[in-house]
Amino acid sequence: MSPQAPRRLHCPTCGKPVEWSDAFPHRPFCSERCRLIDLGQWAAERYRIPGDGDEPPPRSGDPRDEEP
Repeated sequence: MSPQAPRRLHCPTCGKPVEWSDAFPHRPFCSERCRLIDLGQWAAERYRIPGDGDEPPPRSGDPRDEEP
C-alpha cells in the first residue's frame, strides 16, 4: 500500500492552501497569525453559534447571582 498524500484544505482566515500534516502545526490555519485573528473574531463576538435564544443564561453557581 502506498501512503496517501496529505489532505489539502484552505485556511479559514486567508484562504491559503494548507496540508493536513505535521508540516502545518497550526492547521487548519496556515500560520499562528491567522489562528490568532480567528480567535480574536470569536473573542469580539463576531462569530456566533446559532441557538434558540429562549434559554436563560447559564447559572454561575454563585448565590449572589440568584434572582430574589
